[in-house]
Amino acid sequence: MNLFTLAVLGLDPQKILQEGGLPILALIVFAESGLLIGFFLPGDSLLFIAGFLSSGAGDNTLPALPWVLLVAFAAAVLGDQVGYAFGRRVGPALFSRPDSRIFKQAYVQKATVFFETHGAKTIVLARFVPIVRTFAPIVAGVGHMKYRTFVLYNIFGGLLWAVGLTTLGYFLGEIDLVKNNIEIAVLVVVAVSLLPVVLELVKHRRSRHAHADDAR
Repeated sequence: MNLFTLAVLGLDPQKILQEGGLPILALIVFAESGLLIGFFLPGDSLLFIAGFLSSGAGDNTLPALPWVLLVAFAAAVLGDQVGYAFGRRVGPALFSRPDSRIFKQAYVQKATVFFETHGAKTIVLARFVPIVRTFAPIVAGVGHMKYRTFVLYNIFGGLLWAVGLTTLGYFLGEIDLVKNNIEIAVLVVVAVSLLPVVLELVKHRRSRHAHADDAR
């Protein structure tokens, strides 16, 4: 989620963490990873700034990096597990649920198309895509994705996303240029984090065109 949207919603990741510490980090990462109400939360920027603060930058810094990584990783994996279980329990009812101020059918459809395009890899790739990140494990549960497969991809995705972005924030937080331009740094990191998804989309499109050419 970009910083403009966060400003509109009144969500300042750095202020949130400085006031709430590890409990609020765990709660937000958990909610955004698999609860329907969590899609608007600032997961990417929150993780990056959590690493930034754990490096000793800013006031009221978080605990040492290993504790932050452990909490972020556990919350991310558990959130997806809950999302998957919710999808298995709710099933097709999710697709007939009426739109509300928070829930939109378009969110489910977006995650479904993403899942149909990338298969099980969606559980990893979706970590880096706002909204899709929240609904992907739910759609996986609705589609009765093999549980063991889901767990493996969930752990790997949680490791790349939660541990990766937080660690990046930690090391970049020790650089003066980043400290003095934290908002720009967050935007750059969020943009870069989308590269795996972009590359996968390009790869899929090329493969689809190649199959189309072979079928002629």
